[in-house]
Amino acid sequence: MPLVGKDHTSLSRDEAPYFRTLAELDVWADAPKHPLRGVLGYCPRTVGSTQPGKLLVCHDFKGGYAESPSALSYTFNFWPLCDSFVYFSHHRVTIPPSGWISAAHRHGVKMLGTLIFEHAESEADSLRLLFGRLPSSKTGPAATSSTDSSPVPVSPHYARILADLAHQRGFDGYLLNFEYHLRADGGVGHARALAAWIALLRDELKAKVGPHAEVIWYDSIVFTGQLRWQDRLNTYNLPFFVPSTGFFTNYTWAPTYPSLTTQFFLSLDPALTAGKTLRDIYTGVDVWGRGSHGGGGLGSYRALEHIDPASLGMSVALFGQAWTWESQQDESGWNWDVWWAHERKLWLGPASPSEKVEVPEMPPPRREGEPECPHGDFRALSSFFDTNPPPDPADLPFCTTFSPGVGFAWFVNGVAVLPATSHGWTDIDKQGAIGDQLWPRPELKWEDREGSDAPPTASSTFCFDDAWMGGNSLRIAVSAQGSEAEDAFFRCVWLPVQSFSVTPGKLYDASIIFKPVHGVDPDVDLDVGLSLKLLNGDVAPLTVSSISAEDLAGGWTRQSLQFTLTKSAPLFIGLMVGFATGDPTLDISFGVLLGQMSVFPSAPSPLAGIVTATPRILWADFRRTHPRLSGTLTWETAACFPPVLPIVDIPAPDDPNPIWRLDMSAQWFPKFAYFNVYVQPHLPGGNVEGPERAAFVGTTGLDGRACRLFVEEAMLPEIVVRAKDVRFYVQGVTDRGEVLSWDRCVFADVSVG
Repeated sequence: MPLVGKDHTSLSRDEAPYFRTLAELDVWADAPKHPLRGVLGYCPRTVGSTQPGKLLVCHDFKGGYAESPSALSYTFNFWPLCDSFVYFSHHRVTIPPSGWISAAHRHGVKMLGTLIFEHAESEADSLRLLFGRLPSSKTGPAATSSTDSSPVPVSPHYARILADLAHQRGFDGYLLNFEYHLRADGGVGHARALAAWIALLRDELKAKVGPHAEVIWYDSIVFTGQLRWQDRLNTYNLPFFVPSTGFFTNYTWAPTYPSLTTQFFLSLDPALTAGKTLRDIYTGVDVWGRGSHGGGGLGSYRALEHIDPASLGMSVALFGQAWTWESQQDESGWNWDVWWAHERKLWLGPASPSEKVEVPEMPPPRREGEPECPHGDFRALSSFFDTNPPPDPADLPFCTTFSPGVGFAWFVNGVAVLPATSHGWTDIDKQGAIGDQLWPRPELKWEDREGSDAPPTASSTFCFDDAWMGGNSLRIAVSAQGSEAEDAFFRCVWLPVQSFSVTPGKLYDASIIFKPVHGVDPDVDLDVGLSLKLLNGDVAPLTVSSISAEDLAGGWTRQSLQFTLTKSAPLFIGLMVGFATGDPTLDISFGVLLGQMSVFPSAPSPLAGIVTATPRILWADFRRTHPRLSGTLTWETAACFPPVLPIVDIPAPDDPNPIWRLDMSAQWFPKFAYFNVYVQPHLPGGNVEGPERAAFVGTTGLDGRACRLFVEEAMLPEIVVRAKDVRFYVQGVTDRGEVLSWDRCVFADVSVG
């Protein structure tokens, strides 16, 4: 995905996307599946020792599962601000789609599903959760009980299954949302058993998913089993906070409640909280504004000013952030570009520093006895949280094509293999970093220039008309005022693009693919180069070597280098842009398209005698599920080594030097980001025209499978559907952004008859 055509039906064809009842979950447990190999595993970020409160985003968009592979849909692109992301819906067990999981993990963000019980129809399942799977045989106690005990037991059955499910699908835990009364054993007994079950779920998740696994309790039920939202942490809901890993308050809190929660937490016995901090308490903010302080929407900052994650240290749970899409999608003139401008204004602030954001007045009424609560001008959500770099590329190779997860065409090495469509596509799996230093606007700085002229101004936008890989590039437009300074004939600016945290002493490869957009009237000459800088501009701990440049097709250029840091420091990768014009006193404008950026550990030096492997695809196979060309295309990947050279001198048996030294580093075996699939008919004589002439079919990523694509006839050109013999080609794209040459790819022939 993206796929040719529209209205595809292959989503989760053999994997239930969610479960409506616990009985459905039991059916899944009877035939457990293997873990999805196409889902990226969680890799933590490297963060500093002092961090403000965290951000949890709870995504409730049209009831969930509303993304369309053949239309433009809502996507979330502010992962650097976020610590955990909850995929929410009103099914009993909500499983985050595989693309959302991979997108979160790519940025070091935890992805959670939801376990929800609401309305009267959920009461039976809320008891089944604790009793476990119901037997089919007649059963009962072997003898009359001689001791009194609660009629509500605590079974580990569903804790085990829910942990198995998270492990199999690749997500990191659950939000627990109980919004119906617990009434068994007077309510208190039911609530006490549930609190104990939460501890079972927490332990099962940590054992099967990892120590980072989360169980977040939503503030709803109190110790009596009644549904009574408290809007803060207090004695009534404390029993559910203790066994969980985090607490998500309701939204209708008064301005004093965040500080009351802080005071209450600090009064607790540290032994009770078991290592938890204020950062594990998420105060809820509803972006739709339903009873939320400040009115939600662009006024959400008013609530965050009371939570004050920077100084109070408490975290934020932002609910329904797709308000930017749902609240405007039916308005006249609405389109994706209009939405993105609205979305980035909420999160990052206006594109122009001079724009004043108009915010609706605080909604009435105030609570009885509540004083007036004045707030200042609009603040973007990003102003309340740290921007976190992605995981260390030594742990998870970094590669981005700056995709927001949507597009209209599909490009491979600068060529549009899928021409632009009017409906577009959405694929969260292909989403990558969009350059955390480029929004809401790039901040340019002079390089080696002491003049008093103000640096040029710049803006950043998505360009869907031209790309190196995927669906888009990133357009950086620069405007510079004319200057009469003596050194104005050639000026140079530093353009930071992306922040990183890397391991000191480790050698990394970095590359960027870009295309200059020269100015016209007056003409501008550009000199663009890849560059690295530290936060304070210090270059002493930074060593750069092996700088190279390569001209690519379509006017694109790749620049590469190797670097290492001698001590830990925040690192920024970007471009050094030099510009010159015949008359420097004239105002000028120019731009740069950013197509791809990658950072990963350097391969061992050949001088060390270490043999490294190259990736390839080994074979492909097609199995029909329809008399003609609907079916499943599968393949296998492999690593290949260079030819073995003849051994001239046979070593002695006790020679301590091995015959060969293979690269056995942590990431020696090649990994793939996704695969492109193409098709072409056999010619009348039985020959084929070759992969360069094949028609694009689609990419993987829709179902979490690593080496599989469901093929439907609607995805194929008419000439292929009518053919008697067809050839499919599978082309790999590695996690480092390399498209395999055709001699390392494979085909599969299908005889239709």
